[in-house]
Amino acid sequence: MDIQVADSRPVTIPNGTPQAAVEFHALSLQISESGTRLSDRRHRTQTHVSRWRALLYTVFPLLTAHQQHEAEEHQREAALLQVANELRTHTYHLESIPAVYEQLDVDPSCGLCTDEAVRRTETSGCNVVSSAPRRLVVRSFGWVFGGFNRFLWPAMIVFWLCWKPIGNPPQPGNLAMAVVIILVICLQALFGAGQEWTTHRTMHSITNMVTAETRAMRNGQQVQLAQSELVPGDIVYLRAGDRVPADVRLVRVSMDLRVDRSELSGAPDPTIGTTGYTNTNYLETRNMAMMGMHIAQGQCTGVVVATGDRTVLGRIGQLVTGNPADRTILQIEVQRLVNWLTTVSLVVGTLFVVLWAVWLRPKYPGFMSVSDALANGVGVLVTFVPGSLPISLILAMTMVAKRMQRYKLLVKNLTTVETLGTVTVICCEKTGTVTQRRMVPTRIGFGDTEMEFDDLVSTCEAATVDALDVAVRRVHETAFLCNAARFDPTSMHLPINGRVVLGDATDCALLRMAEHLCPLQPARRQYNTLLTVPFNLRRRWMLAVCTDRTQSAQSPFMVVKGAPETLLPKCTQVQMQNGEIVPMDHTRRSRIEEMQHRWAAQYGCRVLLLCRREYTESNPLSGIADSAELYAVACQNMCELCVVGLVGLVDPPRDEILDSVGKFRGAGIRVFMVTGDYAPTAAFVARQCGIITSTTVDGIDEINARVMVNKTEKRTDDIACRSTARSLLVSDSEHTLANRSSLVVSGPDLHGLGAVHWDIIALYDECVFARITPEQKLQVVEEMRGRKHIVAVTGDEVNDVPAMRAAHVGVAMGNGTQVAKAASNVVLLDNNFSSLVVAIECGRLLFINLKKVIVYLLPMTNLSEIMPSLFNVVLGLPIPLSTFLMLVINTITDVWASVVLIHEEPETDLMLHPPRNPSKDGLVDVRFFIQAYGFVGLVQTITGHTMFFLCLYLRGGIHPRDVFLAFNKWTDGYLSKSKAELTELVSVSGSVHFMALVVMQWANMFVARTRVQSVFRQNPFWGPRRNPLLLVAIPIAVAVSLIVNEFQWFNSVFLTGKIPVEFFFLSIPFAFLLVGLEELRKLVVRRYPNAGLARIAW
Repeated sequence: MDIQVADSRPVTIPNGTPQAAVEFHALSLQISESGTRLSDRRHRTQTHVSRWRALLYTVFPLLTAHQQHEAEEHQREAALLQVANELRTHTYHLESIPAVYEQLDVDPSCGLCTDEAVRRTETSGCNVVSSAPRRLVVRSFGWVFGGFNRFLWPAMIVFWLCWKPIGNPPQPGNLAMAVVIILVICLQALFGAGQEWTTHRTMHSITNMVTAETRAMRNGQQVQLAQSELVPGDIVYLRAGDRVPADVRLVRVSMDLRVDRSELSGAPDPTIGTTGYTNTNYLETRNMAMMGMHIAQGQCTGVVVATGDRTVLGRIGQLVTGNPADRTILQIEVQRLVNWLTTVSLVVGTLFVVLWAVWLRPKYPGFMSVSDALANGVGVLVTFVPGSLPISLILAMTMVAKRMQRYKLLVKNLTTVETLGTVTVICCEKTGTVTQRRMVPTRIGFGDTEMEFDDLVSTCEAATVDALDVAVRRVHETAFLCNAARFDPTSMHLPINGRVVLGDATDCALLRMAEHLCPLQPARRQYNTLLTVPFNLRRRWMLAVCTDRTQSAQSPFMVVKGAPETLLPKCTQVQMQNGEIVPMDHTRRSRIEEMQHRWAAQYGCRVLLLCRREYTESNPLSGIADSAELYAVACQNMCELCVVGLVGLVDPPRDEILDSVGKFRGAGIRVFMVTGDYAPTAAFVARQCGIITSTTVDGIDEINARVMVNKTEKRTDDIACRSTARSLLVSDSEHTLANRSSLVVSGPDLHGLGAVHWDIIALYDECVFARITPEQKLQVVEEMRGRKHIVAVTGDEVNDVPAMRAAHVGVAMGNGTQVAKAASNVVLLDNNFSSLVVAIECGRLLFINLKKVIVYLLPMTNLSEIMPSLFNVVLGLPIPLSTFLMLVINTITDVWASVVLIHEEPETDLMLHPPRNPSKDGLVDVRFFIQAYGFVGLVQTITGHTMFFLCLYLRGGIHPRDVFLAFNKWTDGYLSKSKAELTELVSVSGSVHFMALVVMQWANMFVARTRVQSVFRQNPFWGPRRNPLLLVAIPIAVAVSLIVNEFQWFNSVFLTGKIPVEFFFLSIPFAFLLVGLEELRKLVVRRYPNAGLARIAW
């Protein structure tokens, strides 16, 4: 038997299960009876091979991409083969629906009882896909050999060899350095493991804030169940926007059911769902919906056949390790910095060794032994890379994620946080995002009149349908029969406006409207629905075919609701307020169109046209039992409709939206509304929300005119031709395109637009895209991305998913559909749009604080520590700072301050600055290196060497001129001193150098807190920007300095020296000098923002 799997792409585990990723790789999976054993054996062999390859890739990540891809391919193929073998015995898709119920032992009329569900949970477990194997061995290799540790291991080996056998005589200091590096590696690995565990726990707690639910049948009633509580045999009800919670056999489907299988099979388009099998292949048949798929359109009922790890997704998830997601902007920039530092350190270290080999060794024999040269070169590699940078990065993202959690923000990927800080365009849906998703009917219209809905209710409210006026009855019938919403049974005791309604916002409003006019419970018993065609954005209408049980003939009739501009051309009659049906003429049609436009433009109404069609003679809908045939006939005969009324629905804006949009505008972020609503409605709501502020709003005509002007100016210099083109624009100067910032464009206007049109659209500050389809919404996002914008898309419906996936950041509302939340990067759990302001502010703060950490680390780990080695090799000085002391600074004294700097509050309001351009304003740039090396690093280097030479002079009477170019003269008898005395002087002076750098880092720690503002305005002790933890770095550094310099064991093994008391204080004035110079620089930048110094400021 052959089993084939369609093309593949990554799959994200649904909400409510552990976050993991699996990927189908093979395009086709073919299994035969004779190949089973071979497949199993091949899988076992490749599993062992893949494990060893994973270990090798962890240690040596630079192995060829082809080898790594090949190994991953083999692993995926083996996994898919094993899954196919397991699924070959499944026949649920081949069985009839009654046989499936019988096989699963469930009554289709009442579902499972609670006791039976508990028993099945004990047998099959919860409906949760287990986490992918942790692969502890591989991860341990990553902690020990990955990251910066991959450079420490070669350094450790070199130091070990420099001790023996290269060392002659062996120097205990080299052995001690090897041991110290091993300890550093172990500490880095332990911290990496601990931080990964902490991060995993944090993200797990955050993701658990969202519990996915599904509608199921239990004890004869439809109830909301957590997806984790589903068991085989549960009958579930799914509608558009729902994510399939388990492997489900479809038993009832709507005519327009479409199942999106792309996340599992890779099929680009949604497929039709059926109740009968279409393929003997369990994975390809269309009467199965697997966990991980989602309902793109329509409704369906299914019975659960597999849950948790027994689902297709669960089986494969246990066997295949997913590919890492695309790297974010922050990851790319950090990796670029690390690569640069690593490359420079390798080049400098190699240069030192080469200089020794070709110059120092022959010209100054005895100055530096082989072991000293190798240790010096490797010491550069050890000290050049800031070891606390990865620690700070992980802590920063975790801290920001926790901060966002306090504001009810669910962040699925920590690195997404920083991307939010670069967002330049937010494309937001109207309903449910900027509005409250609480639509209420406000206006009712007929062919000859219109009125407030409250006035209609006060005069026409009735206990039964038959008691209503004829016109109102037809409106009532259409409103509740052509409706996919329903009241939650548990809230029926509440007032109508307080009841919970399950369904689309528009349907919910119409359902409440119908309930206000007449109670629906007796009305539903009067009618029988034969067919329902749900609403979607492409056709913009919903249809139902019903019969009236009170009529003897029970002739089917059709009720339709939808967009007026879509349905009005299909209408030939219109109902008056008195119930009279009259022909549709031009005057009545114009009145309806005018009513729609006026309601939308003046009241912000979403206007729906309610229609119906009754048949008095030949009824093509009668006698059709097959639902597919009825669907085709109904769609074919959806013409000659009668307008029974218009309904105007209003959805009030969110309370916080006006303030949030204002903050976005102040932060240089443009907010675009992208909606399926009518253009005047969208424009009215956009103005309410502050998205549109201009008095004059452009449309597609102005865009076309501008394009014509541009083409004319390029094509000819003819003044008359140019004037003709420009006359298409409004002549008033205040109405010229240059002075306009608002644009409203409808979806039909987007057809045929070229790149030049989109170039002009992208210049507008305020845009509203109305009557737009999901494909056009995706087009808007792609056009903005193509013009180098960082785009965030907010949404809550399945129609928003393609655009959310295409954006840099997808943001879902907490009350949105499961599919929208699954496709998003961020979920606003409290549905508060202002939370997005917090998210963007957190992203900007993360980036700025990372820059502060790096500008704090680089001067010390690079320039201040490299210069002593450079002077030793080039100028013949005894090395002023040993590798051991460099390592102490990198791994101990600088770590606390760098971690605490991550917790800094912003020096100014971050939402008053425009977003950064990642291509121009990176994590590090030329200005950044000028600050780190040309200013702070230079002052620190001068201070350290000044203290070194001062100590030599005061303690040994050695003048600096006697130190420069000493080379091999620095030995026994030089300046009448023994070798032991010279060694002791260098050890003490080197420790003084070390202490000076530690003190200078205290000053650097404080000045790095601000980029422009005075450090005295960023008070660490009190105030809104306090950070008292910074002060803890000082006693920690002092304690470490005393331990490594005052204990005799360190003196004898690592050649450190006891620091004279006065040198603990002599470097403090230099620290104040650094603070003063930095304050002067910041003052100039503030006073003269256009001066040269300001332009090179970091």
